[in-house]
Amino acid sequence: MAHDSNRLQWNGQAFFLLAPFFFWGTAMVAMKGVIPHTTPFFMAGVRLVPAGGLVLLAAAIAKRPQPQTVKAWLWILLFALVDGAIFQGFLASGLVKTGAGLGSVAIDSQPLAVAVLSWLLFGEFIGFWGWLGLGTGLVGISAIGLPDEWFLAAFDLDFAATSVNIDRVFQQGEWLMLVAALSMAIGTVMMPKVSEHADPVVATGWHMILGGLPLWGISAAIESQPWQQLTSTDWVALGYTTVFGSAVAYGLFFYFAARGNLTSLSSLTFFTPIFALLFGYWFLGEVLTPVQWVGASVTLVSVYLIERRDRLPSFSDLQGRSPASLSESTLDPSRAEPIEVPPRESSSEDSESKVLRS
Repeated sequence: MAHDSNRLQWNGQAFFLLAPFFFWGTAMVAMKGVIPHTTPFFMAGVRLVPAGGLVLLAAAIAKRPQPQTVKAWLWILLFALVDGAIFQGFLASGLVKTGAGLGSVAIDSQPLAVAVLSWLLFGEFIGFWGWLGLGTGLVGISAIGLPDEWFLAAFDLDFAATSVNIDRVFQQGEWLMLVAALSMAIGTVMMPKVSEHADPVVATGWHMILGGLPLWGISAAIESQPWQQLTSTDWVALGYTTVFGSAVAYGLFFYFAARGNLTSLSSLTFFTPIFALLFGYWFLGEVLTPVQWVGASVTLVSVYLIERRDRLPSFSDLQGRSPASLSESTLDPSRAEPIEVPPRESSSEDSESKVLRS
C-alpha cells in the first residue's frame, strides 16, 4: 500500500514538472495562430501583464510575502528585463517568421546554456552522461525543427551545400529565437539568487508585469492596430496563452527552479518542441517528416540520460575496478558497497526536492 502511495505521489509530481513544458508548447501553437491578426509586441505584453496579475493574486491568496528590501526589487527588475521583456520580445518577433514547431526548437536550445552556466556558477554536477544527454538533445531538436537537407548534409559532410543555405537562418528569424533562448537561460540561472531575496512565486508575478509593460510601450510607439483585427477565437487563444502558457507555466517552472537542480529541470524543456509539433500538426497543419520523428525519439533519449546521469555508471568507476574485484564484491557481502534504502514515508517537500535532484 505504501509503495502504491509513493508511486501516486511521484506521478503527481511528474505531472506538475511536465506541465510548464506542455503549456509552453501548446501556447506557441496558439500564438502562431493569432500572430497574423495582431502585432508581436502587443501579443507579448498580453501574454505577460495579465498573467503576472493572476500569479500575484494566487500568491496573495496563499499569503506569500511581498518583496521587502531594495535589493529584492533590484533583482526582480533585472529578472524582468532579462526573462520578461527581452525573452518575450524576441520570441514574439521571431514567431512572425517561424513556425510554432521550429520556433519552439530554437527556444529549447537553452538547456545547454543553463547547464554550462549552472556548472560555472553553482558547481552543479553534469558528468559524462549529462553532457552526452545535452548534446544528444540538441541533435534531436535540430532534427525536429531544422530543414531536412541541413540535417542530412551534416551526415554526408556536405558542408559546402550547408554554408550556402545558412543565410536562411537570418531570413526566417531563427536568430531572434536563439537570442530569446539565451535570455531564458540567463533568467533560469538567476532565479535561485532572486529567491534568496524574494518569494519565487511573487517574484515571478512581478517580473511578468514589469517585463510586459515596456513591451506594451514599444507596441504603442511603433505598432498600429494591434487588436482591431482579432477574432473571438483569437481572444480565446490569447486567454489560453496568458493563463496556462504564462501564469501557470511560469509559476510552476520558477517555483521548481528556485528549489531544485537547474540542469535537470531545464532538460525537460526538450519536451516543449514535441508538444508544439504535435499540436501544430493538429491545429495548424504542420507536418512532421521522418527526420523529425527520429528527432523526437532522440530527444526522449536525451531526457533520460540527463535525468538519470547520477545513477548511470561512470567510466572512471568501471575502469578503476577489475572484473575480479567486481565479482568478489558481488559474492562477498562484506565487501559490497552499501545500498541506501529510501524511507517508506517522507514529506511532500522532501519528495519534491528528490525528484528535482534526480
